[in-house]
Amino acid sequence: MSGFPPIPELDGLLGALVGPGSQPEDFDGAKLDYMIMPDEMRVFSMATIPERDEAEDHAEGIAAGDAILAALDGVAREGGTASVDLSHLAPADLAFVDQLLGEGEVAVVCGAAFQAQESVLAGVWRVRETTADGTRRTDRVDIGAFPRGFVEQAFADAQDEARMPGKAIEGVFNAPALIAEINAHVPGTETRAQPHVINLSLLPHTEGDLTFLEAALGQGDLIILSRGYGNCRIRSTGTRHCWWVRYFNSQDTLILNSVEITPLPGVAQAAAEDLIDSAERLAEIMATYR
Repeated sequence: MSGFPPIPELDGLLGALVGPGSQPEDFDGAKLDYMIMPDEMRVFSMATIPERDEAEDHAEGIAAGDAILAALDGVAREGGTASVDLSHLAPADLAFVDQLLGEGEVAVVCGAAFQAQESVLAGVWRVRETTADGTRRTDRVDIGAFPRGFVEQAFADAQDEARMPGKAIEGVFNAPALIAEINAHVPGTETRAQPHVINLSLLPHTEGDLTFLEAALGQGDLIILSRGYGNCRIRSTGTRHCWWVRYFNSQDTLILNSVEITPLPGVAQAAAEDLIDSAERLAEIMATYR
């Protein structure tokens, strides 16, 4: 609003009327506490693509970009998944493709060998597999809701149900009942339309309960970090189709802790409409090199 000049004398008064410290302490000494809200949000930003004259020296990189566009367009129209091999590219052309795609919000690690990074184009994933000594084994772009093979690798040796820990754990309160609930929902997960979610943030539980659950479910090797409004950290467990899903705000405070029983949590996947949008964006980018 305009027409009202600022009144400096009110600044201190307003500071005392609102916000933390503005309310009196209760008779028992408790204070009104305010949740710190996230102050940052990651949003889409187009990759800083190379200029057309710079691209003249990267014919193989441009060809790879065209191959990615063709595969992306096919998946966007018909569904499914596709891959484009980049292992034959020279380092300069590979760097060109990396610059072309940029870095998006979702990163994936599976054990020590597999890594994936979503590009700024949702549903377009840079995937690398390395050997124990760090040598690159495969280098490709996967196109689809999630990089292919990662979930299968994560649950290759998983147990089919959560198992009661072999040793006693102190402070257990609610966990045994949750184990029974989990085991009741694991069968038939792949044919179920919606995930089964156990929201631990809304259930009474102790540290002993969490320790019990972790021991019963086991620990998996697949870790997913989705950065957006705060971030979401997802980890596979040692029990098939069971995932720990934790949301943190930008202050790195845990605001939601849950166990999801599903083939793959939806927050980690690119939606069909995202793939259509990505195909349009990449077509615009590649058009600058023609």
